[in-house]
Amino acid sequence: MKKYLPVFMAAALTGLAAAQPAQAKVIEQGEDSFVTRDKVVVKATPFETWVALLAPGKWWNDSHSWSGESDNMYISAQAGGCFCELLPMPEGAPEGVRRGSALHMTVLQANPPQVLRMRGGLGPLQGEPVDGVLTITISPGDAGTTVMFEYVVGGYMRFKAADIAKAVDGVMSQQLHGLGKLLGPIAPAPVDEAEDESDATPESVPESGPESGPKSGPDSGANDKAPADDDTVAPVKKAQSVDEAFEALADKDPA
Repeated sequence: MKKYLPVFMAAALTGLAAAQPAQAKVIEQGEDSFVTRDKVVVKATPFETWVALLAPGKWWNDSHSWSGESDNMYISAQAGGCFCELLPMPEGAPEGVRRGSALHMTVLQANPPQVLRMRGGLGPLQGEPVDGVLTITISPGDAGTTVMFEYVVGGYMRFKAADIAKAVDGVMSQQLHGLGKLLGPIAPAPVDEAEDESDATPESVPESGPESGPKSGPDSGANDKAPADDDTVAPVKKAQSVDEAFEALADKDPA
């Protein structure tokens, strides 16, 4: 099974993500479930944070992508939209073959600039019948804007929850650190296990039309539109091999 796992979680398994300043914690864990929570406080306004959030190519780590290039990632921030990634055209592909793509998550709620909720299994969880819901909240405060990633995962998977939960939390922390660095981090936010999510997660979504436009950062519109099939893609960066990336889990992998 390990040969099918992406490089997506390499940094967590090598301990790199643990060094990031964003506060991170596995706050709950069961036999086949876990919950991770990561927070950071940034200098940007909530709307600036929202715009940057929708441009993952500016803050997501290249090594945690299927293509090796986070610039190929985009988020269509409307209910039913996706956090997706375009894959490079295979060398020597005959005419008529379309570029491949990967669905990381499906958008459940997009309420700018307060909450983005998506469903899906990230990284190696994509190959398991497990389900996951990522809720990203953006909250203004006197000290700055607090961004929280909470990822709730449950269901059958061939990994032990105790092993995969730490790796997933490390990766989520690293991505949040990338977003915080882009927006100007102030300080890590404390992770409160007893925090009531209902107070921090608005449920109402204002009516609006589909969003589109080029991928960008806080100074302009976010990317909500996939490039055309014939768009060229920069050569994929040489990344750590899948076997190397998941060596730490190889002995625990039942397949």
